[in-house]
Amino acid sequence: MNIIFGKRINAYIAMLCVAVFMSAPAFAQDKGPIKIGAIYIMSGSASAYGKFADQGLQLAIDKINSEGGILDRQVEYQIEDGQGEASVAIQNARKLVYQEGVDALVGLDSSGVALSLVPIMPDLGVPLIITHAATPDATGAKCNSMTFRVSDNVAQHMNAAARVASQSDAKKWTTIGPDYAFGHQTWEYFSQYLSDLAADVEIMEFTSFPDFGAEAYTSYINAVMDADPDGVMISLWGGDLVNFIRQATDLGFFEQDYELLFAVGGATEVLTALGDQMPEGVWLGTRYWFDAYDNPVNKVFVSSYMDEYGHPPSYNAEGAYAAMLAYKEAVEKAGTTDAEAVAEALSGLTFNAPNGEVTIRSGDHQALVSPNWGKSSAMDDDLGIRTLDPLRVFDPEEVTRPLAETGCELAS
Repeated sequence: MNIIFGKRINAYIAMLCVAVFMSAPAFAQDKGPIKIGAIYIMSGSASAYGKFADQGLQLAIDKINSEGGILDRQVEYQIEDGQGEASVAIQNARKLVYQEGVDALVGLDSSGVALSLVPIMPDLGVPLIITHAATPDATGAKCNSMTFRVSDNVAQHMNAAARVASQSDAKKWTTIGPDYAFGHQTWEYFSQYLSDLAADVEIMEFTSFPDFGAEAYTSYINAVMDADPDGVMISLWGGDLVNFIRQATDLGFFEQDYELLFAVGGATEVLTALGDQMPEGVWLGTRYWFDAYDNPVNKVFVSSYMDEYGHPPSYNAEGAYAAMLAYKEAVEKAGTTDAEAVAEALSGLTFNAPNGEVTIRSGDHQALVSPNWGKSSAMDDDLGIRTLDPLRVFDPEEVTRPLAETGCELAS
């Protein structure tokens, strides 16, 4: 009898040891670092955007870790170069999820990349927080339970742009922009909103869409000048925009008295590269302007960023920073890093970002954020960029489409 009892005790102890052993890795994982995977353009003509995003991400994570981390766990991140190519970004996303075991993804600079990566996020099984790519479809027709955006989209941004344009004297409008989703959707939404606001405007049939990454713009610039518009919406960005402005200056483009709106000309990456070569008196759009928001979060962000890097933050730095603030809030709300629980917490989340109180709408996972538009003004010699004056900060409730118009079916 004692022998049998002893065997049972030994068996029980063995089973207990196995259970403890099997649960140990999960326990260790729960107490290990939280891993964030980031995908940005780190090479080529738009690499400055990736650099600024990397800086914003690092600043946010350093701050979070210095304050105790998230759920008492430190945060680390790994950034991959998406190269602006959908296939590369998808490969990197899979690597980060399956090989590196990241808990969430942030990033994306290209709308074209977003259109390819967003649909597979439910299969990857971790939340993606978009901080830059602006195609409305990511939180519209292609929306899903694992995709969120903390920056404004093309529809929001062009609604604001149309309000600026409608108050000008320009009646005939054309565009020059990159020949992919961002350029075409910028023109589509701008045309739609401007036509709604000003019935007497003419949306010209002539348009100009050079390839993304093109280095020579002379033929496109001459074609726009030959078309004789009153106003031009320019959605080139990054190094493409820098090259365009320098070449357009040489061709006398800025002496033609056009009303000019640069969709993302207020990016500090572009302003820093151009200095006083950026024309004065043109409208520059930006998803965030560092001097536009008087709140504690922005004050900490701007001061710490300038102390660390010696120049003002761009909207891409702010977007990456805001994504980490949103992720932290969501994890703490969920009480876990479980992907589905965090995604549920991100849906409808309201958090404080440098650009104010932000709500990620539960119906489409699009953040209600304020587009910024300002006129390029005098050079700030200390900062090495032109300031924006006057500056308009638009109410997100006024420029964001109703859910019924987004094509998102999350709420159905």
